[in-house]
Formats: sequence, C-alpha cells, structure tokens
Amino acid sequence: MGPSRSTFSSQRPPEKLREMVEKAEGKASEAAFGGELADTLVDLLAKVNGRDVELVRARLESIKSSLCEELEGTFDHFYGGSVAKHTYVDGLSDIDCLMVINDTELEGKNPQRALEKVEGILKESLEEEAQVSHGHMAVTVEYQDGMVIQLLPALKTSGPHIHVPSRDDDWSKIDPVAFQAELTKRNQQCGGKLIPTIKLAKAIVGQLPAPQTLTGYHMESLAIAAFRDYYGERTTSAMLPVFFERAKDLVLSPIKDRSGQSIHVDEYLGPANSEERQVASHLLGRIGRRMKNATASASIAQWQALFGEDE
Repeated sequence: MGPSRSTFSSQRPPEKLREMVEKAEGKASEAAFGGELADTLVDLLAKVNGRDVELVRARLESIKSSLCEELEGTFDHFYGGSVAKHTYVDGLSDIDCLMVINDTELEGKNPQRALEKVEGILKESLEEEAQVSHGHMAVTVEYQDGMVIQLLPALKTSGPHIHVPSRDDDWSKIDPVAFQAELTKRNQQCGGKLIPTIKLAKAIVGQLPAPQTLTGYHMESLAIAAFRDYYGERTTSAMLPVFFERAKDLVLSPIKDRSGQSIHVDEYLGPANSEERQVASHLLGRIGRRMKNATASASIAQWQALFGEDE
C-alpha cells in the first residue's frame, strides 16, 4: 500500500484555510454586532415609549373640559392616537390629540386664529400647571414635570376629510381614518416592525435643528411608500437604513394616494424638487450613510450618536 495522502491538506492549502478562518471570524463578528445593535435599539425604543399613558389621558380630559367650556360650538370628536391605543407614535403620531372643532367663529379664518384661540383658553385654565404655546401647526402644553402634550386643531369638512393647519399658514385637507388604515396595513405587511422603525426614525430626525425636521405625519407617509414591496429582513436594525435610503428620494415629490388627495401634511416643503425638498433629501441621505458607516465599523457608539445618546 502506497503512502497515504492527506485529503484535507491537498484540498485546503494554507492560503485557503486562512481565508476560510477569516470569513468565519467575520461572520461571527457580524452576528455579535447584530445582536448588540438589536439590544441597543430595543433600549432606545423603550425610551421613546416611556410615557405615563394614564396621566396623558387624564390631562387630555382636563384640556377637553376647559376647551368645551370656552369654545363656541362643539367638539365633534376628540381623537387621541397614542393614548387611545396605548401605543406611542401610531397614526398621527407626534400629535397626542387631533381636536375636530365645530366653531362658527373660526369659519373662513386662517389656522393661526384657531391656534391662538386654543392657546389663550389653555393658558388661562392651566396657568398654574403648565406653559402653553403654539407654533405653525400645533398647540404645545408643557407641564411642570416635563411632560409635553401636543394638540392639533382641526375643522370639519364634508365627507371623511378634515382641515388641519399646515406650515404655510393655510389649511390642509386630510383623511385621518384612511391614513391610519393604510399605516396599519403596511405595518402588518412588515411583520409589525414598521411602527417601531418609524418611532426610531423620528427620534433621529428629532435631533436635527427645528427648521430641518420633518413632521411626524409626513415621515409616516414616507414610510408607507418606502416599504411598499419590501421583502428584506423584518427587523428595526435592517429597516432603519432602508427607510432613510428610500426616503431621500421619495421626499423630493409630494406623496399622493390613489384618489389624488394628499394623505399627509407635506405642503410645507413646497412643490416637487423644491429647495426645501432638496435639503431634506440631503439630510435623510446623510443619516442613512452614517448608519451604514456605523454598521461597517461595528460601532454602537456611532449608532447611539444618531439618537443624541452617549455610550
């Protein structure tokens, strides 16, 4: 019998063995980082969700009572997206309450009149509990314990639509029920991971200077479009970079629903390819690149920096 040969050594030269070992080590390192990143995002999501829902509900009821006593007309509805469903950031997510008001005094007036009126009533009724202010679209109530509640005044229109303030001091027509249904549908298609992805994306965009942020309603509309026909991994760590990569292109044009009506509030960015949209596209793209670089560097610290967090 002749000398035996080592099949292992003949088929696996040293160079190939080193390559296989390095590849295996790389995969193990990627898996370890992926697990660490997933845990980090879970912790960050918990911070986003960390609200006292019962206290928010109680304060909304107090606000409603104060407004009902002073406003001429009636409250036909009092939508509370996050509070009603015990979830934070769902539907009209950065707004705690969408107040549909039927007040004849506000008919034909610009949104600032409605915002000023709501602000004035609440300043008087909550003067010892909170600071009240208004911006272009919403009234903000900031309590002494740090809780912030946002209120979006809305006026009834015919059909399912309502009018809400836009950033150009005009009214925008939306259908909140249809919008929430579309968001829920897309979330289900993504294995329930779209809503958490949106929450985290909003936390990141919230770190930008105020003039550069996008409204929560707009970001949700972008997410609905971004994850149409999505077949990738259903995890927040995989979906976050996808959102920013796709949103940087989608933000360049207003998003329309099938009926031709806008299903979001993004008129504040102007027409397609406006300068404002170009700026938004650049910022979203930059965030997406930072995510990819952080993952390529296996750096949790770089990921945390996106959220304004220190390691």
